[in-house]
Amino acid sequence: MGEIFFWTATINNWQHLLLKDNYKNVIINSLTYLSDSGKIDVFGFVIMPNHIHLIWRINKMNGKETSQGSFLKYTAHEFKKILKTDMDKSLASYAVNAHNKGYEFWKRDSLAVNLFSKEIAYQKLDYTHYNPCTEYWQLAKEPCDYLFSSAKYYEMGVKNFTFLKDLREEF
Repeated sequence: MGEIFFWTATINNWQHLLLKDNYKNVIINSLTYLSDSGKIDVFGFVIMPNHIHLIWRINKMNGKETSQGSFLKYTAHEFKKILKTDMDKSLASYAVNAHNKGYEFWKRDSLAVNLFSKEIAYQKLDYTHYNPCTEYWQLAKEPCDYLFSSAKYYEMGVKNFTFLKDLREEF
């Protein structure tokens, strides 16, 4: 705890669950709650159609769970609620045969990279912000054009998300 990480979590089977804003807002709400309660600090993020990138620091456990575990569990429960409410047929594509759960929305073993230097941290921040602009995704022409990202905060000083902290103050 205390170190800053670049963390990637991917939707199971690379499905594009996060295309709709209501699913993205589940992620925003979870990050806001964990940040407001002092469990995490978020320095950068992007929510893509099938994965998320976070630059964050875990400050403390959330009860008996890790903050990462709480984030993944809460968002999965909320995704399931939305899919059930919407009578969305895609809920079945997340079904698993496990004794402790019926659905799995996130791939196991999220990627975490320790950002031990300013150079690496800024490289990962740029990577995060430019992800929606890649030829593969084409979600925005410029990083600041993509709403579900911290790019506007770093490029224009616009803080659309209350949980954001400035990475430049950490190095």
